Order: sequence, then C-alpha cells, then structure tokens
Amino acid sequence: MENGWKTSLPRLNEPAPDFSARTTQGPRALKDYRGKWLILFSHPADFTPVCTTELSGFAIEKDFFAKHNTKLMGLSIDSIHSHIAWVNAVQEKTGVLFEFPVVADIDMKVAKLYGMLQPGESETAAVRAVFIIDPEGKVRLI
Repeated sequence: MENGWKTSLPRLNEPAPDFSARTTQGPRALKDYRGKWLILFSHPADFTPVCTTELSGFAIEKDFFAKHNTKLMGLSIDSIHSHIAWVNAVQEKTGVLFEFPVVADIDMKVAKLYGMLQPGESETAAVRAVFIIDPEGKVRLI
C-alpha cells in the first residue's frame, strides 16, 4: 500500500468491495444493485472532453443497458457540485442527459476500495477503470 491506499484491483469472481456514496442522484450503495448487473466506471475529471464523450456514450445507450438488466454508475474525485454542474452543462450543450448516478468521491473512499488510484499517477484523480459486477455482487470483468 503506497501512501496508505490500496492500489490493487478487486479480484475477479469474488465479491465486489462494498460501498455507499453520495451521487448526483442521492445516496447509493452497492447493495442497491443486487439482482442487476452494474457497470461501475471511473473518469479522471469533470468538464474534460474525453470524459464527457465517454459518459455520453454510456448515456446514449441507456435503452440497451436497461434491456439487459444493467445499471450504470460513474465516479470521479470531483465534488457533487462539480458533477451536477457538469451533468447540466452536457445536457444543455449536447442534449445528452446522464440519467445514471455519478459518485462524488471527494474523500476517495470508493476509488481506494477499487484500486482506481495508481502509484505514479495523480493522487487526486481516479484512473479510467471499468468494473462489471454481476447480480450477486461479484466482480466479473475489469
């Protein structure tokens, strides 16, 4: 553990690390997604072109994910205020609404649990990562 943080990823086929967090859609916890697939993905920062296109891509495919019993959840180290301003700006400028919650992980608790902070990278930004968690709460893909 460097800087006191967990830097390893969760293990495949094992329970996903449990968490609860503040999101753009209110409090959310991993247990809220039992019985559904969950795609948990991180991005380095709000208001950046690549992150905007990545999250917009997920948002545009909402019907596909709904059809496949799959929920989405984004995450970055930005504040809830930044997330809300960004979500609103993207909708205003592009017409795309992020209807999934975006975790405001300002204390980096979830990022640390999932190994989204990498040695040698920023200590205040999550790396891009994607975790697919099955309906029983096990990590199936990283």
